[in-house]
Amino acid sequence: MSPLLYSPLQIKSLTLKNRIVISPMCQYSAVDGFANDWHLVHLGSRAAGGAGLIIQEATSVSPEGRISPEDLGIWKEEHIEKLAQINQFIVSQNSVPGIQLAHAGRKASAASPWSGGRKVAADQGGWDSVAPSGIAYHESEKAPIALDENGIHKVIADFKAATIRAVKAGYQVMEIHAAHGYLLHQFLSPLSNVRTDAYGGSFENRIRLTLEVIEAVQSEWPIELPLFVRISATDWADGGWNTEESVQLSIILKEKGVDLIDVSSGALVPYQKIPVAPNYQVPFAEKIKKESGILTGAVGLIIEAHQAEEIISSGKADLVLFARESLRNPYLALTFARDLNEDVSWPKQYERAKTK
Repeated sequence: MSPLLYSPLQIKSLTLKNRIVISPMCQYSAVDGFANDWHLVHLGSRAAGGAGLIIQEATSVSPEGRISPEDLGIWKEEHIEKLAQINQFIVSQNSVPGIQLAHAGRKASAASPWSGGRKVAADQGGWDSVAPSGIAYHESEKAPIALDENGIHKVIADFKAATIRAVKAGYQVMEIHAAHGYLLHQFLSPLSNVRTDAYGGSFENRIRLTLEVIEAVQSEWPIELPLFVRISATDWADGGWNTEESVQLSIILKEKGVDLIDVSSGALVPYQKIPVAPNYQVPFAEKIKKESGILTGAVGLIIEAHQAEEIISSGKADLVLFARESLRNPYLALTFARDLNEDVSWPKQYERAKTK
């Protein structure tokens, strides 16, 4: 029997050739939001490496929404040209280009990891961050500006405008980033959202901005193309966002026309306690899939072919997303096929290496 990891998956009008996805991974290599040849090679090599879907790193909908000054952006028309070139190459490799639209909220204006990752001051090229409430990620940091009504409307408008540009650039999958402690996740969690207006307090209020952003994106995203949402299934902290709320949100998102939940966890607060181990996040994807009926993607320390195959064949998730393992092995979709005795097409330029 052929491994299900290499079976196609149709979502709306799009068919992925396999269940292997390259997860969005920040490269901290852009200038003023512009993609460059690093991004072309990084994303393009993983498309040549056989993955069915390549999701571009968290791409900011506004300058102030960047995690770092080196983040990719899609807040102006000039960003489109290079992104379109990258997408054209991905498509030429029989892979699908996706984009993750994001706003970092209070975690914005940070240095790249290799520069320490701390807040970048305004006089050093940084900017003031915004959030649902004036609560800093680290107590030692300057508190973010709590978004007022106009600020919330701007966030929604920025996601909508970014979607228009994403369509022009040729993306075929859209993912909304509502995980990892960034702005939409900050609104979801009571640990970072202590508002008393229509966007805080109850579950219905805390999910409001996420739903409004999705509605704005859907107004411009082609209805025949897939829409994903990435969430953190739990904050791994007492009193935070939890798995039951994640299931409840996923049921609502399915009703609203979202096609797949990309299920990660954590990163909202620095005092989280995560029991990291192989497959440690897979049970969240399985629970959401079974209790909401929506398609899910599994992530988290998935590094081997048989491990990934078991996740798909046992029905725990519909896609497997690879991050760090794909940094170590850009061609994992080709090498995993060999491990599973599956014959897949290789780029003709590499075919002479297909058999040892």
